[in-house]
Amino acid sequence: MGLVGAQENGNGIQNGLSEISLGSQNKYRRMDSVVADEEEDEASLNRKANTKKYVIACAVFASLNSVLLGYDVGVMSGAIIFIQEDLKITEVQQEVLIGILSIVSLLGSLLGGKTSDAIGRKWTIALAAAVFQTGGAVMALAPSFKVLMIGRLLAGVGIGFGVMIAPVYIAEISPAIARGSLTSFPEIFINLGILLGYISNYVFSGLPAHISWRVMLGVGLLPSVIIAVALFVIPESPRWLVVQNRIDEARTVLSKINDSDKEVEEKLAEIQVAAGIANAEKYASQAVWKEMLHPNPPVRRMLITGCGIQIFQQITGIDTTVYYSPTIFKNAGITGNTQLLAATVAVGFTKTMFILVAIFLIDNLGRKPLLFVSTIGMTVCLFGLSLSLAFFGHEKAGIIMAIISVCGNVAFFSIGLGPICWVVSSEIFPMRLRAQASALGAVGSRVSSGVLSMSFLSITRAITVAGTFFIFGIISCSAVAFVYYCVPETKGKTLEEIEKVFQDEGDGEWQRNEVEMGDAVRLMQKS
Repeated sequence: MGLVGAQENGNGIQNGLSEISLGSQNKYRRMDSVVADEEEDEASLNRKANTKKYVIACAVFASLNSVLLGYDVGVMSGAIIFIQEDLKITEVQQEVLIGILSIVSLLGSLLGGKTSDAIGRKWTIALAAAVFQTGGAVMALAPSFKVLMIGRLLAGVGIGFGVMIAPVYIAEISPAIARGSLTSFPEIFINLGILLGYISNYVFSGLPAHISWRVMLGVGLLPSVIIAVALFVIPESPRWLVVQNRIDEARTVLSKINDSDKEVEEKLAEIQVAAGIANAEKYASQAVWKEMLHPNPPVRRMLITGCGIQIFQQITGIDTTVYYSPTIFKNAGITGNTQLLAATVAVGFTKTMFILVAIFLIDNLGRKPLLFVSTIGMTVCLFGLSLSLAFFGHEKAGIIMAIISVCGNVAFFSIGLGPICWVVSSEIFPMRLRAQASALGAVGSRVSSGVLSMSFLSITRAITVAGTFFIFGIISCSAVAFVYYCVPETKGKTLEEIEKVFQDEGDGEWQRNEVEMGDAVRLMQKS
C-alpha cells in the first residue's frame, strides 16, 4: 500500500508539473496570439488609412476638370466687360458668347457617355482636359469675335465631357459611407474655380483692356497641366473594368480602395452580378438608348429624378446669378468696375465656403434634408433680391439687401442643390445605363444654363432684373415640391442597393396598378 501510494504521489507530481508546463506553453501561445492580433490590427488600420487617402486623392484629381468650368463661369463675368470694350461687341453678342459654352457643352456630355463606355472613365477625363485646353488657348489669343467664338465652342465641348464624367467616376470608386461627400468634390472645385475667376478679374482689371481679358482667360489653362500629372495617379473605374471583363485589373483596383481582401471579393462579386457578366450576351444586344427612350417604371423614375434635379439646378437661375453678378449689383446701385468686381469676389467666397458645409453634412444628414434646406433658402433669397431691386434700388439699404440676397442664394445653393444634384444623378442609375443616363442629365443642365444665360439680358430688359428674379423664386418653389415627391434618400446605400430602391418602388407602382385594375373590373361586374 505504501509503495502504491508513493507511486500515485509521484504520478500526481508529474502530472502537476506537466500541467504547469502546458499552462506556461498556453500562456506563451496566448501572448503570441495577442502580439499577432495587435500586429494584424495595426496592419488593418494602416491599410484603412492608406485606402482613405488614396480614394480622396482619386476624387480630387478626377474633379480638377470642374475647376475649368468654374473658372470660366467666374472669369467671364468680369472679362466680358473688357472684351466688349476691346472688340466692340453688341449686347446680343455678349449673351451668345456667355451662353454658347453651356449649349455646346451638351455635345461633350452626349459624346462623353458613349466615349466613357468605350475608352473608360479615366481617359475620358484626359480627353476633356485636352479639348478644353485647346479651346482656352484659342480664346486667349483670339484677334476677333469670330475666333473667340471658335475657342468658346471647343472649350464648351471639353467642359461637357468633364462635367458628366467626374461624378460618375467618383461614384464608382467611392465606398457607400462616403460617396456623397466624395461625389460632391466636382461641385467644390467648380466653386473654387468661380472664386479664382472672380479674383483673376479683380487682380487683372487694372491692365489695358486689350490685354486684361486675355490674361484672365489664359490663366485658366494652368489646371490642365495638373490634370496631365494626375493621370499617372488615378486608376480606371473597377466597375468599367468588370463590364469589359477585365476582372483581374478590377480586383487590383478594388484592393486599393477597400479595407480588406474579404471586402474586395465581396464587392467584386456584387459588381459582377450588377454588370450582368452571366448575361453578357443579353446586355451586348440591348440598346441603352432604346431602354431609356422606352423605360420600365423603375428606369422612368430614375430618369425623372436624375434629369429633373439637373434641370432644376439651372432653371432656378444660379448660372445667371454668377455670370451676371456685376450686372445685378450695377442695377442695385454699385458703380465702377473695381467696386463691381470686388462685390463679385464676396459672392465667390461665400459660394466656396458653404460648399464645404455640404461636404461635412451630406453623408450625415442625408441628401433629402439638405435639398429641402437648400431649395427653401434659395426661394427666400430670390424673392428677397427681387424685392430689394424693385423697391430699394440705388439706395444704401437696397445695395446691402441685394448683396446679402445674392450671397444667401449662392450659399443655400452650395449646401444642397449644387453638390447633391451631381451626387444623385451619378448614383441612381444601374451600371449599364449610368454613363449615358448621367450624360443625358448633364445635357438637361447645360441646355437650361445656356438658354437662360443667352436670354438673361433680353429678359431683364423686358420685365426688369427684379421681375426676372421673382420668376426664379417661383421656379425655386417648384423645386421644393420636386424634391419632396421625386427624390428618394440614398444615404449610406451602395450603388447596387440604390438600384433596388427604385426597382422596389417600381414594383410597388405595378402592384398598385394591378389592384386598381382589379377594383375596376369588380366594379364593372357588379354593375
